[in-house]
Amino acid sequence: MNRYFIKNGIYIFFFFLASVCFCPSVIAQAEEEIQILRLFYKEKDLVVSPTRYPKPISQVAKNITVITAKDIENMNAHTVADVLNRVSGILVNFNRDFGATSLIYVQSCKIKQVIVLLDGITWNYLNSGSAETNSIPVGIIERIEIIKGPVSSVWGSSLGGIINIITKSAGNEEKPAGSISASYGKSDSQDYRVQVASKAGSVGYYLFAGHQESDGLRDSRNFDNTSLYSKIKIPVSKDVNINFTAGYSEPQIELGDFPSGDITQTGDTRTFFGTASLDASLNKDFSLNFSVYHFKQKSVITSDSLGLGSAGSAGELYLDTSYDEETTGGSGKLVWRYGVHNAVLGVDFSSGKLDQTINAGSVLQLDGMPASSSTQPDIDERAIYINDTIVIDRWAITPSVRYDHNSITGSFISPSLGVTYKLGEDSILRASVARGFTITPLSWTSGGALYLDPNPSLDPEEVWSYQAGAETSAINYLWLKATVFHHELENALVLDYYGGGPPAYNDIFINKGKVRRNGLEIEAETAPIYNMSMSAGFAYVDIDPTDERGVSYNYACNIGIRYDDKKSFMAELFGHYVWWDLDESYMAKCDDFIWDLNLNKKIWPKKKVATELFLTAHNIFNGSQYAYGDSKNPGTWIEAGIRFKF
Repeated sequence: MNRYFIKNGIYIFFFFLASVCFCPSVIAQAEEEIQILRLFYKEKDLVVSPTRYPKPISQVAKNITVITAKDIENMNAHTVADVLNRVSGILVNFNRDFGATSLIYVQSCKIKQVIVLLDGITWNYLNSGSAETNSIPVGIIERIEIIKGPVSSVWGSSLGGIINIITKSAGNEEKPAGSISASYGKSDSQDYRVQVASKAGSVGYYLFAGHQESDGLRDSRNFDNTSLYSKIKIPVSKDVNINFTAGYSEPQIELGDFPSGDITQTGDTRTFFGTASLDASLNKDFSLNFSVYHFKQKSVITSDSLGLGSAGSAGELYLDTSYDEETTGGSGKLVWRYGVHNAVLGVDFSSGKLDQTINAGSVLQLDGMPASSSTQPDIDERAIYINDTIVIDRWAITPSVRYDHNSITGSFISPSLGVTYKLGEDSILRASVARGFTITPLSWTSGGALYLDPNPSLDPEEVWSYQAGAETSAINYLWLKATVFHHELENALVLDYYGGGPPAYNDIFINKGKVRRNGLEIEAETAPIYNMSMSAGFAYVDIDPTDERGVSYNYACNIGIRYDDKKSFMAELFGHYVWWDLDESYMAKCDDFIWDLNLNKKIWPKKKVATELFLTAHNIFNGSQYAYGDSKNPGTWIEAGIRFKF
């Protein structure tokens, strides 16, 4: 089965390329309407994630993908997971329900090895290292910059990559601009958003409020969330600005029934954060930035028995786990631009606290678990880094190094070197080598969990990574990008079953062995022909040895077809297929493409208040694609909405 789909996924991708490159008659007929593709790395397109200071994508040696606010709007996405599921090289394990929780894998690395950032704040949980993104409203996102592979020389603990979420800017005009939108679909699934940006005197601001709710696209999977966000920009002088942001979100979700474990789960999360930053241009060569933040995140996961036998009577408490986390931190950086150099010298610091409480039901108490247990581990982190982008003729060379020290696993040095070379105006080559690391989660070193003993002697996982790629639009009407990578992981964290010793003989994590990941990513997109364009992506990863889920390789394929007249109507059909290669015990099903259809019709686009109608048909062919048998995806469902822009 798996070989059949990987072979056909490759056939589909190359059929897509051939249909573009070898159909001159179609191209000739549409010559007047063809818009010649430009490279993805337009000189005006600046990204901050590779070096933490804006630079052209043409000078970025790392494997980077950028998703814009317009892309997100066209998808009619409700969560960050919906957005990331379309990116080649990222596998999102989620049940596709409205507001679903998600696990994010970049190039098949583990979820704790991928860092999610919002306004410079690390969103990952201290207890597990993973990040839950359904508490981030997609309406506030200006763009998402994704780097696949280690970025430890710039961001620290990020062995697998980063997902850097950059929020919308404060307004620059006195006339307010913004939008109001509402959508409604199956199972009372609703999404309401209001946002506005403007200036009050010299002070710019951006405000957002949103609410989502659903009765669940499958039984027992309800969702409810209210989000608020604000940003204020205060110009002190023409060269100095002070910025403030604040946000709040409270997702409440019924995770569903899990008959194989005889439990049903609910999850309540509350997040609050605030930031303050100062940007100053000292002179034409030097600029300075300093920022501080405070982030609070509380998550409570409750498991009750379904009454099937193993977890007690129906409705009886099986397990209740509370993680109350609080982190305070900041950063500073000095940027020097002179001649061929663009150098950044920076520092990061943070202090985090975890208050973890586990309440066990009677069934677990009979198995030796205490009725209640709690721990309060903490972690302090400090780092200094320096990088430089040296541009000489067609070459851009980026050396970088960072020193990290934390109170759990000690010190780590992360060097990297990246090189890009322009073959011409429409082609570029990339290569990079980097050393990266990921620190161990606090629950694994200090807190423990259900049937898990902490191991304070754990070392960070570390990796040497090698990537190379090319990007071109030299082929008429076609943009093409390809990347190959090789990751050598050491000190891999694995679960030692019953290795915790007496009296309980719980499981324990240990550092053991090496893991090699080799892979390939290919992406392509055509220029519009009669307003029609196509896109495709294919990603494959080989894993040796097989990981704890029994996975030795996985792959994914994306296919997209879009009609956009640029005036009043847009239609897009997007298909996604993933093969997880999971052990049979997971009862996974990966037999189908999942196809979504998005339609957008603009009404009175030139009026002061432009109106848009949109409709999305999800999973239009009722496909099945899930990684766990107890967490199946919804079938076909439809939603429609309206958006006012002013």
